[in-house]
Amino acid sequence: MDLSFVGNCILLADTMVDTGTQLSASPGASRGWQVITVSLLGSFIAQSAKIVTKFFKTGQLDFRMMAKTGGMPSSHSSCTMGMAVSVGLIEGFNSVSFAIALCLAMIVMYDAAGVRRTVGLQAKVLNEMMNELFSEHPHLSGERIKEFLGHTPVEVLVGAALGTLIAWVFNILTVQHFLHG
Repeated sequence: MDLSFVGNCILLADTMVDTGTQLSASPGASRGWQVITVSLLGSFIAQSAKIVTKFFKTGQLDFRMMAKTGGMPSSHSSCTMGMAVSVGLIEGFNSVSFAIALCLAMIVMYDAAGVRRTVGLQAKVLNEMMNELFSEHPHLSGERIKEFLGHTPVEVLVGAALGTLIAWVFNILTVQHFLHG
């Protein structure tokens, strides 16, 4: 985890406090920035992990992985679970806001492991059929449907765990910085 990014976020929040936007102990007081930061950080770290993993497997540094779907860990799961846990830490785990955020995260994770994965498997079958049907006419079978769309359940769980960890760590750093001096 790039701590300079976390430090910059804390400096940004410190600037917000200096300009009159107060961070207080009351639930949710001026901490929406924290939810947004954790969500973006969760997605960024998950996508970056895919670049590092591919580098160790192939020896190639492929920054295009930042924009690709699928793979370990799920950035969608990391982003949405980080958002939900951040909301829970700020507003309380029994709040309506947390319930909404958690439901959204669960829908996204179900979609990533269920619907999108199934569509990817169907695309693979269609591509194979196209290759077989038009093997004598390569110009007709040149277009391929993207196959790697979704995630395995393990990729989704790892993404959710990563997002949760990022939310907890970021919250601890934020609370220590603003509420304890």
